[in-house]
Amino acid sequence: MNAPFYVEVLARNGEVRHRQRVDALPIRIGQGYDNDFILDDRHTSAHHAIIERNEAGGLEVIDLGSRNGVVHKGKRQARLTIDGNTVFRLGHTNLRVRAADFSVADEMRDTTFHYWEGLPPALTGLALMLSLALMNTWIADTEKAESIHYVTGLVGMLGIGLLWSGGWALANRLFGGQTRFGRHLFIAASGLVVIEIVSLLEALAAYAFSLEIFTRYGSHVAVAIAAGMVYFHLTTINPNSPRRRFAVVCALLFCLGSGMVLVVNFQSRGHLADELYMSELFSPGLRASSGKPVEQFIAESGQLEATVDAERSKVVSDEGEEDDED
Repeated sequence: MNAPFYVEVLARNGEVRHRQRVDALPIRIGQGYDNDFILDDRHTSAHHAIIERNEAGGLEVIDLGSRNGVVHKGKRQARLTIDGNTVFRLGHTNLRVRAADFSVADEMRDTTFHYWEGLPPALTGLALMLSLALMNTWIADTEKAESIHYVTGLVGMLGIGLLWSGGWALANRLFGGQTRFGRHLFIAASGLVVIEIVSLLEALAAYAFSLEIFTRYGSHVAVAIAAGMVYFHLTTINPNSPRRRFAVVCALLFCLGSGMVLVVNFQSRGHLADELYMSELFSPGLRASSGKPVEQFIAESGQLEATVDAERSKVVSDEGEEDDED
């Protein structure tokens, strides 16, 4: 490591907040104005540490008897050998020292959509949420149309979207250095729209082809879409991290969410399905599967009645036997 040297102040996410050049060793660090690198940190002493060469020719940080010391990986060190990648803490300040001959990484290919930042995705996301809220209110409003219903729907949808996006934007600021609120709002709005479209297609397929499985377990598809939203949020926060890691995390979230849905259904309804019948009906012209004759329906109803009566008789007999034993 050859001079000049650069002392860097790092944020918690590793981002460089400040960088200062020092032409020669030793480098004195502390609050005092007679230091080579001055710290604006009340948790450091006037002359906190010094950086100089060790016997092996490398650099080391030496604690000058400060109260809070030199901390590396959570442990206090009296003397710490460092290289260009070593991060150590003085008080509340994370520092790193690199020499002019430090080898930097190769230039990365820029895959960021710079035109899709800020207002464009934010306005698009707001438009999607407003349209979705109005459509849901219009479909559910079977009584006399009142403006308060639409206002309530809009406020509710915007509140959910803004809270969700704001949380991810805060995480983006903490771990990525930027908020990117517009991008996160667009991801949230797109996910909500996809969930609504898929739910409608599931109900339509269940009605048209008599495939009740779509309505009985459709919530798991919504959980999968929500996990996909989390994936895009994570890649927005840290686009340079391996995508496979995020995919694994989201797959685990899907398994956890899907399992919770099954448990809640079983505890509240006594079965794993979301619903036992199709609650949404469409025009008879959309039916693609062949209908059942009335005679077959009556026969199947009779069989169901006989099965239920047999189960009831079994329960009554079991309760009678228990009373006799008592």
